Order: sequence, then C-alpha cells, then structure tokens
Amino acid sequence: MPDQNLVFKSAHEVLREILEARVTVTELTDCLLQRVEEVNPKLNAIVTFDKETVQRQARLADEALKQERAQGKLFGIPITVKDNIEVAGLRATASHKPLMENVPEQDATVVARLRSAGVIILGKTNLPELALDSQTNSPVFGRTNNPWDPERTPGGSTGGGAAAVAAGISFLELGNDFMGSLRIPAHFCGIYGLVPTTGLIPKKGFIPQPPPGGTFGQMLRMGMLSRSVEDLRIGLSVVAGQGPDEPETVPVNWSGVSQEGSIIRIAWTDDLNTPVSEETCRVIRDFAQKLNTHGFIVERVNPDFFDFDLSRRVFLRLFYSVMGTRMQPAVRWLVRVFGSPYLDMNLSKYLAAEAARIRLINDLESFFKRWDVLLCPVTATPAFRHLRPDRYQGPNPIYTKGIEVDGKRVPYATANLAMTIPFSLTGHPVVTVPVGFSNEGLPIGVQVVGRRWNDAGLLDVAARLAKVSGGWRMPQIV
Repeated sequence: MPDQNLVFKSAHEVLREILEARVTVTELTDCLLQRVEEVNPKLNAIVTFDKETVQRQARLADEALKQERAQGKLFGIPITVKDNIEVAGLRATASHKPLMENVPEQDATVVARLRSAGVIILGKTNLPELALDSQTNSPVFGRTNNPWDPERTPGGSTGGGAAAVAAGISFLELGNDFMGSLRIPAHFCGIYGLVPTTGLIPKKGFIPQPPPGGTFGQMLRMGMLSRSVEDLRIGLSVVAGQGPDEPETVPVNWSGVSQEGSIIRIAWTDDLNTPVSEETCRVIRDFAQKLNTHGFIVERVNPDFFDFDLSRRVFLRLFYSVMGTRMQPAVRWLVRVFGSPYLDMNLSKYLAAEAARIRLINDLESFFKRWDVLLCPVTATPAFRHLRPDRYQGPNPIYTKGIEVDGKRVPYATANLAMTIPFSLTGHPVVTVPVGFSNEGLPIGVQVVGRRWNDAGLLDVAARLAKVSGGWRMPQIV
C-alpha cells in the first residue's frame, strides 16, 4: 500500500516517486480521492469533479509509464483549477448562476499547457461570485472554510484552491489575481502563492474574458498556489510564454539573480500607510531578525520610497474607467473606503492616471536597484471569522461593519486589499511565503515583491526564505 502521507508532499517530490516506480499514478490518485472524500465535505473547496474520469486518466498515465512514454514536468500530478478558468468538459461557472450549465469545449491556454506537462485535472475549486470578494462564499456552491479553522475564511477569491492545497487534496492550484485573489488565500491558509509579472502567462480562457490589451488585461494575472516554492517554479515554466492571440505575453527570463550562497539584500516594512495588526507586525519583525542571523542583508525601510496612497487611488481610477457602469456600485463602495478617484473619468483624466501608473512603476523599479526584494504584509490580519455581507449591489457583497484590527474597526476593503492593490497596479511579481503564526495559531504570510521580469530570481529568493521560515506545515484542524 502507498504511504498515505503522499498527499502532503510537494508535487516535485511525488513526481520523483512516480518516475522511480515507488508509487503508481493510480495509487497516488486513489490516495488523493480518499483524502478528498474525508476532508472536502468539511471545507467545500472542490466543487466540480468527475471521479471516474480522474481514475481513467491515472490508468492511462500508468500505461504510458509502462511503455516508457511518460512525458512532462508534472507527469501524473493531480491539480485543481479555479472555477473561472475553462477546462474542456468540466463545468465552468465563475460562481455565477447564469453560467450553471456552462461546459467549455476547449481548455484555457494555461490548462492546455498543464495537460501537455502531464497533469491530471482533479476538479474545479470554489470562488465568490465573479471573484468579487476577499472571502469565498458562492451563491452557487456555498461557503468554503479554512482548513486551519473551519469557522474562518480561507480568503478570496481563490479560496477554494488555497483550502484544497493547504489541506492536502490538491498538489497545485491554477488561479488568478486582480486585487489579491491569490495572495490573500495563500496568506490565510499558510501556503505559497505566485503572482508573476504582468504579461507572463496567457489569460485566454478566463471567465469573463478580459478585453485584449489595456490596463485591465495587465492588472489581471494568472498564477498558482502550492506547498513549495519549487512547485511554483515548475508550474511557471510550464504555463508562461506567449499565447495564441495574446501578443503581449512574453517568455520568462530564467537567468535569475540568486545563486546559492550569494548575498541577498532584503528590505522589509510593516507600514504601507494602512492599519496592520500588532501580531502581524510581530511575526514579520521576528522573521526579519531571523533572516539577519542567516546571512541576509536585512533593513527596515520607511514607506516613503513609494506613494502607496497614490497607487490605490490610481488603481481605482483605472478600474472604474475600464469597468464602467457595469461595476459602478462596487467601485463607488471602494471609493468611499480609499478616497475619490474622480469618478467622472474622461480621456484626459484617464491618460493622467496611466501616466501616474507608469511613474509608480518606475519608482518601484528604482527601489529595486538597491534591494533584491521587499517583504511586507498581505492583509491587516490573519484569517478572520466568516462574515456575512450586509447587502449586495449586483454581484458585489457590501460589508459595512469592517474588520477588527487590535480592537478598532477598519473598513473591509482597507483591511483586505490596501496592501495588495499597489502591486496589482504596477504589475510587479509577488510570491507569498508563510513565515509564522498568530497568537491563535493561524498562519501569517508575507508578500515578497521583486523586480518586473525577474520572476526566476524572485523565486530563487523565495526558496531561500522558505528554508529559514520552515516551509509549509499541515493544518492542525483538518
């Protein structure tokens, strides 16, 4: 019998066991399906899957192994896909009721590339309606729970995928991030997340398909969640590069910057001009001190190297200009939180906002001439208890009570999005790395931000940080 702990290993570790004939793909898949049956009812992470098809794909993979036809960097590895990405033959709803019967006939570009790398698509994972929340509460499939504490949210919008990876019912999640949709769930669930430089991964097959080019297309990014940085590296090598009908996508520069033993210059801050809980600050501060003892050059920096307040306002200006009246209620609600971004957008104001975005990108790039990476919080708090919205404006949930941060109420959007939006605007790559735990034993992660187009170097640094932090840990509850 295969080791039941297989489901908690990293994808690259399991691949080695498959290729060395220590476990068959069928045995691995059966272990995972058994784990899904035990855990998924408590989490509601995977919302669509076809058990018979998964088992058939596993048998075909084993036949390919016997015939020495096994190919691909992720051969035989079961993964999950966020339910706003098209997978041929599997329902794709984006948690939107009008799409309940939507079954795509073809794969998204990224899914097709993963299939070519040998993966087995285990199923689709839950998200809030049209990915419009920092929690995962679907009007189609219901609420997803955090594997560290089912009474808490796993975050959103890739909450189902984060819960699945953290709980050992998926080895890799393919998701996306616009305002923090990968980074927040990775932080809340204690796993690793990659949001690559804008333009690295094709978006064809995202639901709803963004308009080609333009600001929205740049700020929306495909990415991944995993239990190891190495799995993120392998996944990126598979899915990145120019896609059909997407000339703006570019290949990854794999030269990197971080050789083992080289000196890494790390800037860190817990102050992005927005509230952060004391326990979050403590964990980041302790991790920075720990890095100092492991040979890194580490320095706390003031937030004045980059105008974070301006970046939030510019993001909202551009968001409104792209989404227009369809999303106006949601945008107006965000505006009340972050400040007016001149909602009467005309061409001159749009161009001014674009110019400001370019300046902000350049400011951050100048910062990275001195530092290899920036460490900063993901959200104001660890995972919070499930909140019910006070009302809805269209598909957008409205929360008026806010999030408690050290005894004070902070607006919902500020607590959850204020620290991720700046890097959405600039398109810089971010790896979320778990680095510690709250007073209640909940995971706390950091955003590790690097230079644009230096994703390989950023992953090198993240891997070295993961060695210091201790890596992924199995949730104690589920």
